[in-house]
Parts: sequence; C-alpha cells; structure tokens
Amino acid sequence: MSANPLLHLAPQPLYAQIKDALRQRIVDGTYAPHSQMPSEHELCATFGVSRITVRQALGDLQKEGLIFRLHGKGTFVSKPKAVQNLTSLQGFAEAMASSGYEIINQVRAFRIIKADRHQAQRLRVAEGSELVEIRRVRLLNREPVSLECTWIPEPIGRRLASADLVTRDIFLILENDCGIPLGHADVTVDAILADAEIAAALGVEAGSPLLRIERLTHDAAGRPIDYEFLYFRGDAFQYRLRIDRETAHAHSRTQS
Repeated sequence: MSANPLLHLAPQPLYAQIKDALRQRIVDGTYAPHSQMPSEHELCATFGVSRITVRQALGDLQKEGLIFRLHGKGTFVSKPKAVQNLTSLQGFAEAMASSGYEIINQVRAFRIIKADRHQAQRLRVAEGSELVEIRRVRLLNREPVSLECTWIPEPIGRRLASADLVTRDIFLILENDCGIPLGHADVTVDAILADAEIAAALGVEAGSPLLRIERLTHDAAGRPIDYEFLYFRGDAFQYRLRIDRETAHAHSRTQS
C-alpha cells in the first residue's frame, strides 16, 4: 500500500480514512487473524501522515475490537467474534451489520425433507409433512463462525429457493420477500461437543466445545414458521443481554 496524496483532499478526516483502509484489509484477510499489523512508523510512511494520526486510527480500530496491542510486541489483528443481543430478534447479519464485518454464507444444503416427530411438534404440522431444510455455514471476515440448520414449512420454504441465501438473513427474506411479519422467538441455549460433521463445517476438532442455540420463530400472528439449530464455535461468539433487577416494590405488587 503506497502513500496516497488524495487522502489529504478527501472530505473525511485523515485518521478516519486510514481506519477504513486498515479495516478493509482486516475484513478481506490481507491482515489475517492474530497476524502482526505494520508498525506505527511503517503506517506513517505508507500514508504520509503523522504518528498522532496513525495512533488515532489504530485507537478506533482497537475500540471496535478489530485489533489488540501487546506491550513491547506490537499490534495484532483480533480473531473475529460474533456478538448478538438476546433482547431483540435479529438475524446474524443484522446483528453484525454495525461492526463493519464482512458476512458471507456457504449454502451447504437446500432440500425437501419429511418432518420427524420433533420437527412436526415444534412447527405444528403433521409428522411426515414436507419441510424445506437449509444448512448454511456463516462466515465472519471469511472465518467460519456458525452452522445454521433451518426447517421451514414447504409452502413458505420453497419461496426461498430463488432468494440470495449467500448474503442475506432468512429473517429478512421472510419479511421483505415473502411479506411475513415476524413476531417472537423461543430460544434455548446450551453447550455441546462438536461431532465430526459439525467440526468439519466449522473447521474445528471433533469434540471441541460449541454453543448450541435452539430457536423457534413465530410470525406476528403467533404461528411457528422457522425452526432452527445454530451451532457456534465456542471461541467465536458471545450473547449479550441486559437484565434489570426486579424491585421489592414491584414484586410485592405482583403478590397482592
């Protein structure tokens, strides 16, 4: 990357331009996870700016969690970690959109199956009914983060056959392309060990710890419409939520 004199003529502050340029190189894999970033001196020479400007750009990238510093050793690229808020119903790409990460999906299966007893109970359909099964590996900055196994009743699921499942969340496809407003989801979270199939999909060793999320999503009328298991690498995902303490006064009202 050579010095670009046009940087000084652009409307964005210099540090913001440098931050965006470095972020893009992190996202596209030019700077791989855990690799060492160029030194401040090298970045100053590359962009033709002062050390203060470079430090401001690096400081912002560190606040975003894209890089980390080791005292006496330098600055390194962070391994991407997905973060999702438990208090809102969002797809993976929706949740990560504000973080500047690249989200791509590998579609591993799109097929018609017969509902087993458990799937039928969850989706309130007859056992043996046709479901569309979709399996996708979700990539964050080109690193596999999760395996998504989704089942949707066939009359709705077949409409996803022509949808862009590589870059879009199923939630957004259901709402925007199919015109189905979503309501709420029932979520269960537990920890499991990766079997051989999941380990191969996520690039981890068999027996590695995974976070498993079972999610049953309902439409605005309360009908179950999307049943899925999400398998997240234990080193690449966080769920966040806010919990308010119930006051004694509020508790006493509920008891009266």
